[in-house]
Amino acid sequence: MSKTIRIGTRDSELALWQAHTVERKLNAMGYHTEIVAVKSTGDLILDVPLYELGITGIFTKTLDVAMLSGTIDIAVHSMKDVPTALPIGIVQAAVLERATVHDILVTKGNANFYTDTATIATGSLRRQAQWLNRYPHHKVVDLRGNVNTRLKKLAESDWNGAVFAEAGLERINLLPEEFTTLDWMIPAPAQGAMVVVTMEKDIFCTEAVAKLNHGPSDVATFIERQFLKRLEGGCTAPIGALVTFIDNEIRLEGVLLSIDGREKLHIEKVLPAGSNYMNFGNECADQILANGGAELMASIKDQLNK
Repeated sequence: MSKTIRIGTRDSELALWQAHTVERKLNAMGYHTEIVAVKSTGDLILDVPLYELGITGIFTKTLDVAMLSGTIDIAVHSMKDVPTALPIGIVQAAVLERATVHDILVTKGNANFYTDTATIATGSLRRQAQWLNRYPHHKVVDLRGNVNTRLKKLAESDWNGAVFAEAGLERINLLPEEFTTLDWMIPAPAQGAMVVVTMEKDIFCTEAVAKLNHGPSDVATFIERQFLKRLEGGCTAPIGALVTFIDNEIRLEGVLLSIDGREKLHIEKVLPAGSNYMNFGNECADQILANGGAELMASIKDQLNK
C-alpha cells in the first residue's frame, strides 16, 4: 500500500466533501491518498443553461482528461452528473452507500409558492418539466452554479423558491431548518449516490476502491442509469428514475416529460424477488418508448438542437 492514490475532484465545497469522504474511507483501510482539485467547464460557465452547452459530461470531462493523462488516479463524482457511457479506459469501481434521493424546495421567508405569480428557480430540465407539469401557471427560471452560489442567488433574487437535491445541502450542512420535500418529484437517475471511477488498467487502485462498493446502491443506480441510457440516446432530456427495494422485490418508477411539462409518460414496474435485474431498466424504458416516448424524445432533440 505504499502507492499514493491521487483523488481527483471538482473544487466546489460539495465535491471536496465527497472526495474527502472517499479519502477517509481509503485511509481507514491503510491506503495513502492525496486530493487533487480541478475546476470543470460546468463550474466556469454559469450564464448558459446546461442543456444549451451541448457537452456530455460537462462536470466530469475535465477529470476524465486528468485521469487519461495520468494527473490523477481516481475521480469522485456525484453519480447523476456522470454520462451513462464512460470514456474508453475508465471504469466504475465503486458506488458508495446512497444518501437521500429527494429533491426539496427552499423558499424565502413565508413566500406562498402556490400563487399564480410564483417564480421557481432550477438549472435542471427534469425539475423544470416536473414542476411545470404540476404547476403550469408558474414561471421557472434558470439557476446555475455550485450549491453555495445557488443559495446566494436565491437569497438575492425576487424568486419564490428554488429546487435542490436534499443530499447536497445536507452533506455540507447547508440544509435550512424549513424546506418542502418534493416527494412527488421523481429524482434524477442515481441522485444521492457518489461514484468512484478508476483507470481500467490500474489494478491497484481499482481493487482498493472496489472495497468501498455498496451492493444495493450499485444495483439501484445500475438499473436507473440503464433506463436513462436507453431513453436518452445521448440527448439531455427531462428523465427521472428511482429504484427501491421492497420485500426483496425491485420497484422502478420512471418518467419522461416534454420540456414544458405538458406531456408526461410515467411507468411503475416491479421485478419479482430472485429475478435477473440486468435488463430491467431497458425493459422499462422500452415500454415508455413504445407508448409515445420515441416521438417525445425526437421532439425534445429537435427543440434542443435549434
